[in-house]
Amino acid sequence: LVQRYGLWDQEDPLDQRTECKGEGAVEGEEPRASESRVTELEEVKPGREEKVEPEEVEPEEDQDPPPAPETGERKRSAGLRLRKRKQHNKEAKDTKETKKKAGARRREAASKKMNALREKVKVLFMSTVQSIYRPVHGFFHDILHTEYHATTDVYALMFLTDVVDFIIIIFGFWAFGKHSAAADIASSLSEDQVPEAFLVMLLIQFSTMIIDRALYLRKTVLGKLFFQVILVFGIHLWMFFILPAVTERMFSQNTVAQLWYFVKCIYFALSAYQIRCGYPTRVLGNFLTKKYNHLNLFLFQGFRLVPFLVELRAVMDWVWTDTTLSLSNWMCVEDIYANIFIIKCSRETEKKYPQPKGQKKKKIVKYGMGGLIIFFLICIIWFPLLFISLVRSVVGVVNHPVDVTVAIKLGGYEPLFTMSVQQQSIQPFTEEDYDNLTTQFGNNAVAMQFITLYSYEDIVTARIEGSSGSVWRISPPSRREVIKELLSSRVDMTLRLHWNFQRDLGRGGTVEHTSDKHSINLEPGSPVRADLASLLVGNRTDPVRVPHIFPNFIRAPNGAEAKPVSQLYKGDEEGYQDVTLSLMKDRSLDGSGMQEWWDISIADCDPSKGGCGVLPMVIFSDKVSPPSLGFLAGYGIMGLYVSVVLVIGKFVRGFFSEISYSIMFEELPCADRILKLCTDIVLVRETGELELEEELYSKLIFLYRSPETMIKWTREKD
Repeated sequence: LVQRYGLWDQEDPLDQRTECKGEGAVEGEEPRASESRVTELEEVKPGREEKVEPEEVEPEEDQDPPPAPETGERKRSAGLRLRKRKQHNKEAKDTKETKKKAGARRREAASKKMNALREKVKVLFMSTVQSIYRPVHGFFHDILHTEYHATTDVYALMFLTDVVDFIIIIFGFWAFGKHSAAADIASSLSEDQVPEAFLVMLLIQFSTMIIDRALYLRKTVLGKLFFQVILVFGIHLWMFFILPAVTERMFSQNTVAQLWYFVKCIYFALSAYQIRCGYPTRVLGNFLTKKYNHLNLFLFQGFRLVPFLVELRAVMDWVWTDTTLSLSNWMCVEDIYANIFIIKCSRETEKKYPQPKGQKKKKIVKYGMGGLIIFFLICIIWFPLLFISLVRSVVGVVNHPVDVTVAIKLGGYEPLFTMSVQQQSIQPFTEEDYDNLTTQFGNNAVAMQFITLYSYEDIVTARIEGSSGSVWRISPPSRREVIKELLSSRVDMTLRLHWNFQRDLGRGGTVEHTSDKHSINLEPGSPVRADLASLLVGNRTDPVRVPHIFPNFIRAPNGAEAKPVSQLYKGDEEGYQDVTLSLMKDRSLDGSGMQEWWDISIADCDPSKGGCGVLPMVIFSDKVSPPSLGFLAGYGIMGLYVSVVLVIGKFVRGFFSEISYSIMFEELPCADRILKLCTDIVLVRETGELELEEELYSKLIFLYRSPETMIKWTREKD
């Protein structure tokens, strides 16, 4: 019991002490519990019979003071309870410490697990990165540091594929947009409207060509590789994702896009081959100048004729090439090299087809070359006349007016008469009508000369109703002013007839509205003025006759003026028809008062034949050019002579004039040494010998400044 409650304070265990006290006991016999308990108490305190004064002894830290003998059993139980309480507090304290240690151990274990997990994630991430990085690094390293490779130059083929893609974009633009499918790029440009998508695509394609040229000149394989990767990802993203979303058409249904992509794949293959083999260490001149034959000469001359292409290429080469020459010196070398190449091709042709001395030129050469030049010059001289004649007789289309408007106006007041007729009142001529017209003017040679220029298909008759299409809405003060001016003004009044024709430009032509006017002056005291005034006052009801005011034959040319046909009138304007003017009145249907309008009719018309209330106007319509040739036909004969013939004539004159000034530099028997000097300048520049480049350039300039040295350098080789 003492050991159970933790009250045993001796060094040896209780079991051993018990065995030492009971030495006389039989081996294997277990002592009784009461005897062991008594023995234990006797050992702890003095016996009951002995009365010994207790000594004051300071209790040890770990040992409880023994109870006094007189307290008895109660005090012993209180000491046991005290010892039990202290032991319980100690156990609680030990439990807290144990829990703290256990929590610390758990935290330490969790930290170790987190560290282990972090290490595993780190190892997994590094292994993943290395699994991606090592193949990519090996791929780039194998490309950029190939031990065995043969450098090649396929830039010309890459440039050709870019040019083909450029042309596909221009002529197949409708396939790269949603709402541009029905648009015509030629018509958009003719109307000075540039679609944004078209402009962006052209600029991007042109920019890739510029970047490709820069990488080629700098010989940067790494830059070309990055550029290739960007192009591959960008173009595939555009072709298979963005373009179908914009056009709302699948890539498999877009034929133009497939063609463009096919050509671009050829470019990708050529670029990959160029990257794999590497750029050449030396870029020597234009690829068209590698051989000296007619084909290379023809292609090189065509290359030089493209506007700004030679200049752009020369400036780019100067910018991205290490050199000591200035831009003007560089252009000088390029020009000399081009001229020497042309001379070299000519000399090679002469060697291939030699001409023996003292023999005349063959007829096939004279008629073949000279005949073509003569035919070309004759066509240029007579081109405007031939073109206009062909437009009118062969490819021209008839574009009759679709609306005819006639108006009569007195001075600056409200128009007296206004009437418009449309297609139902514009009747085409028949063969019978054409025969009647030729019979009427059969004795007039001038008139017949004009009529024979047109067929019956080119003539129409506009039947204009004699009653005005609008009510004459003039205010009373203006009416009084008109009457006053007609009667008492000493200034001429103008009575003006105006006509306007409207065409449909969709059928051809360049001018939509064609118009003109005819005016007569009413002098003071004229009977016409007095009759008109009486008509306005109300004193007259008979029509007023106006002489020579209505021309019934009008020519509608391609321009903006529709003049009367003077060949069909005797005495010019005196042959115009007389008309009568009548002021009609009627009460309005809504009861607001009287309404007035003017009627017009041909004077001296026979009522028995009918048609007196209609003004017939015969219109001769010139044939117009179709829409495809409208940009040329719109200039006319004089415009074509000024804009085409004179410009081409000045260009041709450059080939036949000032030849004597270039004899020294073009009539070279052998251009091999000068050509080699030019190639040597390029060669030393590519190898980095810039001082030698400058010296060779000085030598070339001295050669062109010294005629004697030029003669020595261009002699035929022995």
